[in-house]
Amino acid sequence: MKQPVNDSSKDQQLEQYRSAHVGEALTTNQGLRVSEDEHSLKAGVRGPTLMEDFHFREKMTHFDHERIPERIVHARGYAAHGFFQVYEPMAEFTKAKFLQDPSVKTPVFVRFSTVAGSRGSGDTVRDVRGFSTKFYTEEGNYDLVGNNIPVFFIQDAIKFPDLIHAVKPEPHNEIPQAASAHDTFWDFIANNTESAHMIMWHTSDRAIPRSYRMMEGFGVHTFRFVNEQGKARFVKFHWKPVLGVHSLVWDEAQKIAGKDPDFHRRDLFEAIEKGDYPEYELGVQMIEEEDEFKFDFDVLDPTKLWPEELVPVKIIGKMTLNQNPTNYFAETEQVAFHPGHVVPGIDFSNDPLLQGRLFSYTDTQLSRLGGPNFHELPINRPVCPFHNNQRDGMHRMTIDRGQVAYNKNSLQGNSPKPVPASEGGYEHYQEKMEGRKVRERSDSFKDHYSQAILFWNSMSEVEKQHIIDAFSFEVGKVMSKDIQQQVVDMLGNIDTFLAEQVAISVGAKKPASSKPMEVTLSSPALSQMNTVKLPNTRKVAILADNGFNGAEVTGLMEMLKKSGITAEIISKNLGMIKSDDGNELEVNHTLLTSSSVLYDAIYVAGGQQSVDSLMQKKEAVSFIDEAYSHFKAVGAGKEAAEMLAAAGITLESGAPGVVVFNSGKEVTGDSQKFIDAIIQHRHWNRKM
Repeated sequence: MKQPVNDSSKDQQLEQYRSAHVGEALTTNQGLRVSEDEHSLKAGVRGPTLMEDFHFREKMTHFDHERIPERIVHARGYAAHGFFQVYEPMAEFTKAKFLQDPSVKTPVFVRFSTVAGSRGSGDTVRDVRGFSTKFYTEEGNYDLVGNNIPVFFIQDAIKFPDLIHAVKPEPHNEIPQAASAHDTFWDFIANNTESAHMIMWHTSDRAIPRSYRMMEGFGVHTFRFVNEQGKARFVKFHWKPVLGVHSLVWDEAQKIAGKDPDFHRRDLFEAIEKGDYPEYELGVQMIEEEDEFKFDFDVLDPTKLWPEELVPVKIIGKMTLNQNPTNYFAETEQVAFHPGHVVPGIDFSNDPLLQGRLFSYTDTQLSRLGGPNFHELPINRPVCPFHNNQRDGMHRMTIDRGQVAYNKNSLQGNSPKPVPASEGGYEHYQEKMEGRKVRERSDSFKDHYSQAILFWNSMSEVEKQHIIDAFSFEVGKVMSKDIQQQVVDMLGNIDTFLAEQVAISVGAKKPASSKPMEVTLSSPALSQMNTVKLPNTRKVAILADNGFNGAEVTGLMEMLKKSGITAEIISKNLGMIKSDDGNELEVNHTLLTSSSVLYDAIYVAGGQQSVDSLMQKKEAVSFIDEAYSHFKAVGAGKEAAEMLAAAGITLESGAPGVVVFNSGKEVTGDSQKFIDAIIQHRHWNRKM
């Protein structure tokens, strides 16, 4: 395992709070050494427990209070430490110090999450994924609180409680958990058509990512960059994964939820432990303030994206995640993000969803973390000093000296003192404002469908079919025929074919008047078909048993390792299996404890004895069939071709992504063909 690069002041700060307790004497929380921890204090060996047993009461009271309220949204999450480096000084655009010096490694803590489910829900459910980054900069903490989808369901924060109430389990029976396929959610969507664009993303492959390491992140909202001269630009933030953007297929995602509900968090943890550090490049889109009204969308509308073909993404730096948390609760669960945690050079726009979040996040942390001092928890503390006249409150850790807790004062020289902007003090951008107080939205927010159509136009035929299938599944779970019809009618405003296919699937009528807006534009950047494809960190299952072709399997495993691909041996039983040349390999998993859905590709070893043994297990044939049906690369030794046939793979008519080795004679060439097939991620040209 590679050792993480821990040269950050944040890691040094956290070290003082870490303790393994190994070899230490057992004490109470007050430091009193404990002589017995197996039995409570009783009045006789069979008598009642005594109230004076302070050790029992302390231990049990702490246990009774070990859980804090889970997040209302983003409850299911996992996180990692790392660092960020900018590629070149960004002084032309922003005065934020952490975006100036390429030699500086800014510590970060990143939390990935699902939105709708509880802490105990599965990782691979169809849902939006949170992608939140805390930068521990020398000017204070900066939180980029985003998602893996660049737009959102609603335009105004006042509707957020309604959205979440609709998608959460229905209140009369607390069903379903971590799922949007139910009446209240789709009733909300059909009656709040500002969600039309987001629901297209939600039903696309973006909602079932292959891993946290292979999904994009977006700041969602429009922010501002402000430079030293006071010039501002509108900005949107993008995280681009170096490994590309890849997803599961829906059947696979559902099965993984049962086979390994911790699939995504395990994937992230194991990758970091192995030294396969996840990397993301930070990109920004910028629009000059004078160009605010240049586009056919409102730049402040959170249900709209800025097409990359119109507003290019400028890549400005890279983030590397290189260390797992020491303790899940202390770090991942107690971390507190807030879009209002900014540094000089980053400011807000009047996006009405963002404006509401600036209030909501403080409020929720007060409730969840028990008071106003959540910033003093180790994971939330900035690496720079902080000083003010705030005092007291629950869980106060700072021991404040002196008698002064107010400003202005003379007793301590009117300190701590405000810092002028010229010396690094934060100053809000002086935007000119005018208008009456109203409860309205701009007319420029009333277009609910053009970008939903843009998204549909940008999808490949395969991705379009997945969207149709997702709508058919989700709306097919809705009990109300009226709501099903409302959804179909809404889809008629996006695409006639889409609406008709969903109508057929759920038994609804075709939209009465399907006349979508005339939108011919597309954005290739939105299709995952155009993403980066690399072999790095892919996982391959090798099915083998005693008598497998040793030279073939050994040669393949060596080439897989050189390509950055992990291979695991799957067999009937744990232990060692022996090859035809007398060498042994250790089995990693059995057919019972594993599944094809947990791998990116599979290989069935050659060697007649091994094949004959595996053929006796229907699970082995099902393993192959399932991988093939999920469009994954499938490799096989010459003798194993009969197992492919048993799984229904017909080689004579062509089987894209299937590589049959030439009996070990051309291991290098065949292995490379197999690796090339793995790199493609999926082979969609198989019959759908």
